[in-house]
Amino acid sequence: MSLLAIDIGNTNVVWGIFRQNQLVAEWRVGTDPLKTTDEYGILLLDLLGTKEMAPKEVDAVIISSVVPPLTLLFEELAEKYFYRMPLIVSGDMQTGIILRYPNPYEIGTDRIVNAAAAYHRYGGPIIIVDFGTATTFCVVTATGEYLGGAIAPGLRISAEALFARAAKLPKVELTRPKSMIGQDTASSIQAGIVFGYAGLVDHLVSGIQKELGVDCFVLATGGLAGLIAPESRMIREVRPNLTLEGLALLYQLNRVPPT
Repeated sequence: MSLLAIDIGNTNVVWGIFRQNQLVAEWRVGTDPLKTTDEYGILLLDLLGTKEMAPKEVDAVIISSVVPPLTLLFEELAEKYFYRMPLIVSGDMQTGIILRYPNPYEIGTDRIVNAAAAYHRYGGPIIIVDFGTATTFCVVTATGEYLGGAIAPGLRISAEALFARAAKLPKVELTRPKSMIGQDTASSIQAGIVFGYAGLVDHLVSGIQKELGVDCFVLATGGLAGLIAPESRMIREVRPNLTLEGLALLYQLNRVPPT
């Protein structure tokens, strides 16, 4: 069976194809609310073609979205191009964890998917740090209870705000500088952003663990996880495709058996 997993974020849309629960292909494109169903559909068909895959090979579709206007668009895409009614991730579906949140519908579906995938693979207690448009921290206990977490401005948002509000500071590439002591403006900015952000992550993780009274396994995911994780004392592992893996898991937990 082939499953098309779609993760719609504020910055990127990530598509993944699973065969027998193994991720065999994945693509990342920029999120564009102005694109039509057909534009996204043709783009996806072209990407499938690069892997010599045909739409008829897709047996099921699951979607997680934090961009409401695009949720319906991709639902239409699944029906029009793959003839499949997609499963839409929500707070009331089976996840394998317990959402200890006053209003579970406030939780971003990406956070639910990440937490479910991380707990399924690693157990708990665990803290998941997702370096996306926002950087989110999610906490799951040893008994699989999702307690909540923290949300911080994402790395790129923070950098763009700095460039926009400080006229004399140039835009720089988000890479690790050689030293915390920058010898020019570019390396000084990189030091502040990269090392400073690693400090933010470690402080929040340390504070969460102090409140819990227990050490947690700390897992990172998201596009910029690979940049920050090596500078962090707390992050134990990076799993770039955690959200896609979580979508595959949630599909298995919630699929309707054939009649």
